Amino acid sequence: MLSLHKMLILNIRDDVAGRFRKDSEYVRVGSHIAPAPKEIIQRLEKILSEYNASSHENIIKRIARLHLAFEYTHPFIDGNGRIGRVLNNYLLIREGFVPINIKFIDRKNYYEAFKEFDKNGTAKIMEEIVGRALTNSYHKRLAYLEGAEIMTLAEYGKRNKVSHSNLINKATRQTLEAFLEKGVWKIGESYE
Repeated sequence: MLSLHKMLILNIRDDVAGRFRKDSEYVRVGSHIAPAPKEIIQRLEKILSEYNASSHENIIKRIARLHLAFEYTHPFIDGNGRIGRVLNNYLLIREGFVPINIKFIDRKNYYEAFKEFDKNGTAKIMEEIVGRALTNSYHKRLAYLEGAEIMTLAEYGKRNKVSHSNLINKATRQTLEAFLEKGVWKIGESYE
């Protein structure tokens, strides 16, 4: 984890690259003040132990809890989000899944997940976010692997005489095999 942090932060913040927060280095994110630096190693050991001990559980639940606990701990002065996303993807790939991109498309929902975790110790909202990200990632990869014609939902709607807002609703609910790419909803249409 420290090596990853060093690679990602070196030349951005050399003074903190490759090390956890120490001494009086406290971090505040919104109204959340991260745990004291002296608690970091113990918390990370617990987070990783719980993750590994729950290998029988659904990967979405495991990644959601790990992400929330890691970001709640905020072990670094800078780069916690980047390292958190790298950890998510490392663990997903290690277990045979595709990488995901937890974007701030719905910032409010993302922050609600942290409120839920802080207040109740639960991860239902983050599970939904991770699940949607994983589904999105599969839809995208399958469309490209199948050699489908990739188009925006707006183009797809015109071509198939379906309302764009209806398609966006279906894409958001994931009842349509659409995916987000660079903030734009797209879909693959197979050549048959």
